[in-house]
Amino acid sequence: MKYAHTLLLAAALLCGLFLAAPATEASAAGPNPVVIMETSMGRIIVMLSPKDAPKTVENFLKYVDAGFYDKTVFHRVIKQKVRPGSITKAKSKNDSMNIVQGGGFNLQMMKKTPLYPPLVNEAAIGLLNTKGTIAMARTDAPDSATSEFFFNMEDNPVLDRKQTFSKVGVGNFNANTQAGYCAFGKVIRGMDVIEKIHGIRTISRGRMDDVPVDTVILKKAYRAK
Repeated sequence: MKYAHTLLLAAALLCGLFLAAPATEASAAGPNPVVIMETSMGRIIVMLSPKDAPKTVENFLKYVDAGFYDKTVFHRVIKQKVRPGSITKAKSKNDSMNIVQGGGFNLQMMKKTPLYPPLVNEAAIGLLNTKGTIAMARTDAPDSATSEFFFNMEDNPVLDRKQTFSKVGVGNFNANTQAGYCAFGKVIRGMDVIEKIHGIRTISRGRMDDVPVDTVILKKAYRAK
């Protein structure tokens, strides 16, 4: 009887271990982080992808948690449509760029000082710059992104990382790499809000082009609980 009781107890414990293991693993992995942006034109909800761009997501969340994005503006809206017979800066659809950018200027349109060092560009492993993704803005230097981000309003392949090879002789090639811009998440709600922002007329202001005439405020950015 004692032996049977011991066997039953051991089986129950073993079963408990097997049942508990997946739950522990799942809670350790956790769901993808979600960030909510409350803007003066409505709410935007973004799901981030740490498996594709771990350092970029970590950096973005540090800025969110620090309240850096609160009371900032969407300071740049670029619209480049390619239509037959139209005059545009873009030569083709693959050269066009349609974005809404924010995360770096306060309500007075003064540039905020970044809180953390520039990022190593993860465009090589990040998401493509397809419609609805969020990506890091940067200067001409590949590893210069800090706080500023942008939303891709269309597929923007011109912003993706590319590597090309050209033959310069028998068995000899030149390699050319375009660093690209790292996309690290996707809008899951509020794309209509971003489209409204993208539709605002723009002007040049000081040394900055593509500034929205109507100020759109990012009131608060925070993690979803």
